[in-house]
Amino acid sequence: MSDTPKFTVIDRRKFKAEEEQANTQTPAPQPEAVKPPVEPSAGPRLVVNESKREAVQAEAPPAALEQETEAELPPPPTAQESREQKTAYDASAQRLEDMVRAQNPAIGAQPPVSFEHLVQQFYVSAMIQMGAGAQEGQRPRVDILGARQTIDLLGILAEKTRGNLTEAEDRTLETVLFEVRMAFLELTRMITLQGMQPPPPPPPGAKR
Repeated sequence: MSDTPKFTVIDRRKFKAEEEQANTQTPAPQPEAVKPPVEPSAGPRLVVNESKREAVQAEAPPAALEQETEAELPPPPTAQESREQKTAYDASAQRLEDMVRAQNPAIGAQPPVSFEHLVQQFYVSAMIQMGAGAQEGQRPRVDILGARQTIDLLGILAEKTRGNLTEAEDRTLETVLFEVRMAFLELTRMITLQGMQPPPPPPPGAKR
């Protein structure tokens, strides 16, 4: 027998119809006396709607949560809006490049951004987060959690683009992902070993 939980879809419209029918047969209760509004205190306030929302999200399956998130997203831009925005963006970027080249004629035209630039950007970010690039004599600053997130983003990029890359792009991505993962393994191993080492002995003459 499978342990996979079964989810039953309940048609709420049926219960709503029965509830409306019961309401038409049962006389409505007399309204109570209206109480004066209570002034809100300065302390914390319980928000019922958000609590119900969190409870529903905790019970709902991932597919239902994904559908709810998609329903909350704004409608995508039309094809014409995307084309107009792309044209305006290209013109603005060209004006900026012309201004930079006018002040620095020796730099020449900038190469177009490619997929390799994107992968290289992730690679540099992950290595800096793991302490690379520190100046000599300075202690490297390590953001191990940030490095893990950047490496995971590279993994998502490799998964989502599988089958849509050229041979060179795929080789670049797989090589970079392998290198940053190896660097992460070496760094976490060093952190673990340093955590297991006893503290250094006190200097001579120091009181214990």
